[in-house]
This record gives sequence, C-alpha cells and structure tokens, in this order.
Amino acid sequence: MNITIIGVGKIKEKYLVSAINEYKKRLSRYCKLHMIEVIDEKAPENLSDKEMEQIKDAEGEKILKHIKDGMYVIALDIKGKMLSSEELSDKLEKLGVGGNSSIAFVIGGSLGLSKKILKRADYKLSFSAMTFPHQLMRVILLEQVYRGFRIMRGEPYHK
Repeated sequence: MNITIIGVGKIKEKYLVSAINEYKKRLSRYCKLHMIEVIDEKAPENLSDKEMEQIKDAEGEKILKHIKDGMYVIALDIKGKMLSSEELSDKLEKLGVGGNSSIAFVIGGSLGLSKKILKRADYKLSFSAMTFPHQLMRVILLEQVYRGFRIMRGEPYHK
C-alpha cells in the first residue's frame, strides 16, 4: 500500500521532525510512505472571510498538484467523521482489499482546507472537535496509521 501525506507548511521544530522520522521508519515495514510539504501562504492577522478563502484556495491548488488520478483522498477536516483507531484500521484494510492501494491524507494549513480539496476528498476524517496545530497533526496522523497497521496484522499495540 502507498500512503501519501500532503501537508501545508514546513516542519521546522526538531522534536516534530524527530517524531515524524521515527514513524516513517516504523511504517516502512507496512507501506510505502511519501511525505509532501507544500508551501503555506502568508496569513496576516485580521483577515476578511474573502482573504481567508483566497489563501485556502492558493494552498489548495498546490495540494491538488500532488493528488494523482486513482488516489483515494482522505481530507482531515474538523467536520469529518470521527473514527476509533480500530475503525481507521478497518477502513485502511478495506481500502486495500478493495483495490485502493494509493491513499493520500491531506492536512490543511492554519486556516483549513479549500472547498476544492474538500470536494475532491473521497472521505473526510476528523480526529477531534478540538483544533490541533497542523504540524503536530502530521505526527498524530502517522501514529494512528502505524497503529492501524499493527491492529490490522494482530500485532500488539498500546491501548
């Protein structure tokens, strides 16, 4: 299975880079992992709704360039469906068995995802009603994908 994570913004914090590298190493046993960072747009304080949409649209266009035909796209969206770790594992397994061997997870920038990305998404996933920093969300997503593969294969994982 090919897993692509497309995230807006560059990870600069060493502790996050270290955590991402650890999960990349762990996931190498289960899938081919591709991490793509698209440049975030500058978002000054006190933006109008129109300006926010323009920034999300610009970031969305950059994201769309990395989504290939045939990819199953899972957008991380606060309004998406919440799944348990077991349910996410089951979803990944069913996608693979169903012939969807290329899955892209999309993490928006600080303002979220554009309407175009949400429309292109095959599935919208929420991790919580809370808002997380988009850089930290990559680590959380990688951990859950790793946990999902461990569950899928009946391997032990921390509950």
